[in-house]
Amino acid sequence: MTRFAQSLNGALIMATAAKDSTLKDAQNSSVRVEIFDQAYNLRGSDPEYILKLAEYVDAKMRAVAEATNTVDTVRLAVLAALNIADEYHLLKRKQESGATDYQKRAHLLADALDEVLDEKRKAG
Repeated sequence: MTRFAQSLNGALIMATAAKDSTLKDAQNSSVRVEIFDQAYNLRGSDPEYILKLAEYVDAKMRAVAEATNTVDTVRLAVLAALNIADEYHLLKRKQESGATDYQKRAHLLADALDEVLDEKRKAG
């Protein structure tokens, strides 16, 4: 996963991008993105991934702004971050429970295979 950030007064800022406001520098992987009408220059190992993330965050902030009629950008950013964190944790929980289901099924199949092999050995 690509990590990226911009430091502003000691705070880390993550961003999503609008497609029409991108500037790429191939040498240092610098990408200009726009999130909720604010421009950020970000660096990372995968500029396309950074743009994709920026577009996602921008869309989340705009959806929150529309749903809440809030104009305070800091409040919008926090609410968007909470929505994204909620999505992440729901997917993580779903993935973890899915992995547990696969492990249970694998153990059942391994036990069934062991029984069949034991029966063949006894019969053989």
